[in-house]
Amino acid sequence: MRIKAEQLAKNLELEKFPVYWISGDEPLLIQESTDLVRTHFRNIDFIEREIFNVERGFKWEHFSHTTTNLSLFSEKKIFDVRLHNTKLGQDGKKAIQSFLDENNPDFILLISSPKLDKDYLNSHWFKTNTSHIALVQIWPVNNENLKHWLSQRLAREGINADREALQLLTEKVEGNLLAAIQEIEKLKLLANVTGPGQITLNAKTTMQVIADNSRYNVYNLIDSALLGDTARCLKILANLRGEGIFPLIILGAITRELRVLLPLIEQKERGQGIETIIQSNRIWFNRKKAIAKALQRGTSDNMWKMLASARKIDRSLKGISSANPWDEISLLILNLCGQKNISHGTN
Repeated sequence: MRIKAEQLAKNLELEKFPVYWISGDEPLLIQESTDLVRTHFRNIDFIEREIFNVERGFKWEHFSHTTTNLSLFSEKKIFDVRLHNTKLGQDGKKAIQSFLDENNPDFILLISSPKLDKDYLNSHWFKTNTSHIALVQIWPVNNENLKHWLSQRLAREGINADREALQLLTEKVEGNLLAAIQEIEKLKLLANVTGPGQITLNAKTTMQVIADNSRYNVYNLIDSALLGDTARCLKILANLRGEGIFPLIILGAITRELRVLLPLIEQKERGQGIETIIQSNRIWFNRKKAIAKALQRGTSDNMWKMLASARKIDRSLKGISSANPWDEISLLILNLCGQKNISHGTN
């Protein structure tokens, strides 16, 4: 059964399928749809999840063994299969067919893949199983629809953008949805959206946020920290401070990065290889080196400590703590760079 991405949430409440297949070439929208499926089933007690990254050399026997090796105390479980191409091969088709034939109500198969072509969708195997597969095809947001998409996203965050602001933002991101989300996050921080209520966004405010910095920006700071370039980080941080950047924008970017890194580091600590983690989480090419460096030296324990430090900095920005937020942000950045024995204030 084919389901539109915007109808997925409603369909999950109305009907249950043994297989959910999310396909497309837009990483952000793929991620959001798969997150929606995982969250829905986690809320109805599908607590366990096992991830299979189907790359060259993958053995489908491992998948079949896992899905049929039931224990007396087995829990409801999601099998998260991530295809790096759409060619399942006969072994893959047989493994998924066996899963469907077992029809275990305590198991859900979630597949994510690149865009499926017409020949594949019209193949005998796929047509035979159409009634058992909820297929969500993700389509790119073209330039004609981008403005509407951005308007909806801003409204979701409590931001009401006027026509000029929306046009500026549309021109800035040029159809890059990941960049669009980054810009919306920056706008949220600048507007200090901390609770209910609409924030009106005008062209002047938008320009202040999305204007390309001639030398440095917050994202240069984050990537330099992940690479461990301490000297450059301190230079960028001083530059941002000198330009009058509100420290909450910097803190928000650091916190988001820590939350992205934490599950990746936990995967590493469970024994997954760094290259596999990067591939399975679809890290952008231009960030692979920085993320790999951070994974090599990072630990989940330190990630949690840095998140705790970020919460203390947030308190200081709100006047609850007497700590100097710029000093604390500097320490946090040094810690992210991999500097040892970095301590933070306890106020």
